[in-house]
Amino acid sequence: MKYYSLNNKSHKVSFQQAVVAGLAPDRGLYFPETITPLHDSFFANIENLSQKEIAYEAIKQFVGDEIPKAELKRIIAETLCFDFPCVLVEENVFSLELFHGPTMAFKDVGGRFMSRCLAYFNRDKDSKNTVLVATSGDTGGAVASGFLGVKNVEVIILYPSGKVSDIQERQLTTLGQNIKALEVDGFFDDCQDMVKKAFLDDGLKHKNLTSANSINIARWLPQMFYIFFAYQQLKKHNKPIILSCPSGNFGNICAGIIAKRLGLPIAHFVAATNANDTVPRFLEKGNYNPKPSIATISNAMDVGNPSNFIRIQELYNNNLSEFHNDFSSYSYTDTETENAITDIYNRTKYIAEPHGAIGYLGLKKEMTKQPNSVGVFLETAHPIKFLDTVEPLLGLKLPIPKQIESVLGKEKVRTKIKTYEEFKAFLNS
Repeated sequence: MKYYSLNNKSHKVSFQQAVVAGLAPDRGLYFPETITPLHDSFFANIENLSQKEIAYEAIKQFVGDEIPKAELKRIIAETLCFDFPCVLVEENVFSLELFHGPTMAFKDVGGRFMSRCLAYFNRDKDSKNTVLVATSGDTGGAVASGFLGVKNVEVIILYPSGKVSDIQERQLTTLGQNIKALEVDGFFDDCQDMVKKAFLDDGLKHKNLTSANSINIARWLPQMFYIFFAYQQLKKHNKPIILSCPSGNFGNICAGIIAKRLGLPIAHFVAATNANDTVPRFLEKGNYNPKPSIATISNAMDVGNPSNFIRIQELYNNNLSEFHNDFSSYSYTDTETENAITDIYNRTKYIAEPHGAIGYLGLKKEMTKQPNSVGVFLETAHPIKFLDTVEPLLGLKLPIPKQIESVLGKEKVRTKIKTYEEFKAFLNS
């Protein structure tokens, strides 16, 4: 399998080269040269397969022969060490809970998969890779957990000051060892811009930089695993499936579209966003016009210029009519989000957090257009991560899961920076 840069299709690299580099030299995101659909028999028999078997069949063509079969199966087994249940919320509406992993967020899958791929590629090397991560919430903690103690890998996490929850901040600032955190005076987009700029900086080439954001194919592609798992659980309903994804950097939903290109029978995708409505505006007017990010209670989606949307444009040939065939995007305010959390709980006793609530709203809107369907929205993080929002709204006290207890009370260790120059100096120190 070869990967090309979305800025220059003649620039092609291997899976390993794309993982290690993260971003192409021209700042383009890497994209698979071919996507070969899986055999019909795979989907006909999917309910009889284990999740590890499903994941292996889904990912193997994208890895090729660069990781041996047995090693790839080991990486998958270590990645998928927790459950991905579809929980019935109301009639024909399910929540795909992606928060049962070590940091209680969907990014545990990509973080664990990528860390193990990079560890395999570094197995006989003495040189060190520096992994850069910009996070608006859960990415930092998931990557920190996934890469903790990995040989010859140093992880630098950049997060916007005051714009992640206390628990999210603790998950990325308390681990120590090879994990370092930078608190940036700015927004997520500022963190992401610093990371992208560093890749092009000749003064940092000696650091062997790569990224563990979803711009990296080894972080992004395995996110399709749980889209397959959702289909496996919902197939028995014999109805068209609508999948709604709360969307920030659009890596999750982009991986879902890749799954559909592999043959997965998802009828429609909904990218549900908060006030950061770049993509809904694009679908309405046809102009992709990013704007500065806006802080909301669904902070992991506070992205004004989502990196992965260029991959989605590639999948749909940047053609609005192709988009509208099976892709919609809707935007919701904080007030609408809070009302949804309250309404869902009052009617069903299901506790949604702000991102999942937005996914629910987008799903319900699309289902009014396709009433003979079954819908699933992604619950991307545990409500405990947003207790300052959820507890007052619902008038309850959330129990602290064991994964969260392990970071409470630990000292936060981070370095505060304002500018790219300070970031570069930190990397070179």
